[in-house]
Amino acid sequence: MSSSPHSPRRQRKALYTASPTERRARMTVPLSRELRARFHRRSLPLRKGDTVRVLAGSFEGREERVARVDRRGYTVTLDNVTLKTADEKMKPLSLGVGHLVITRLNLSDPWRRRAMKVREEDVTPEERGEKPAEGEEEAPAAETVETPAVPVAETTSEPEVAPESEPSPDADRAAGVDEAEEQEEAPSEKPTRRPRTKQAAPEEKA
Repeated sequence: MSSSPHSPRRQRKALYTASPTERRARMTVPLSRELRARFHRRSLPLRKGDTVRVLAGSFEGREERVARVDRRGYTVTLDNVTLKTADEKMKPLSLGVGHLVITRLNLSDPWRRRAMKVREEDVTPEERGEKPAEGEEEAPAAETVETPAVPVAETTSEPEVAPESEPSPDADRAAGVDEAEEQEEAPSEKPTRRPRTKQAAPEEKA
């Protein structure tokens, strides 16, 4: 009795004995709505460097870059998606492709661009995997660099004294009025009396 080609036994056998080309096709992931409208494709085989969004699990809603594609085990490893082991170490967590959506493609491979019929003008530097030039990064930094202030040598000279301003005539008048008022308010001192000297009596004429 022959088994049906759709039997679970034959499906599992085809899964484990698949060729690299078949494994690549089995790891196809749907594209986001923006990428569908741009490339007119519904899905693409996942590749290292693509950015995906997790749709289910404890990391639901996270958008991370694909760090490794394991076609032998049909799993994917993402950046910053780790699991803590029993010995308190962080281990990359392997995810299946059933709950992933591609949000950004890695178009650094010219073969992939030709297969998708993408023009060179439509590819952004981020999709090419190019890093900005060093001069472009240094230019804005040079504008914000502040020149260090030159330390001023300490001097032991005496502190400067502000020059005295010349007295104005109005100030002299005001000072004179104040002195007159003070003299009026002060109690007048009694004049000192001189001691009287006894005058010799005039001698009588004989």
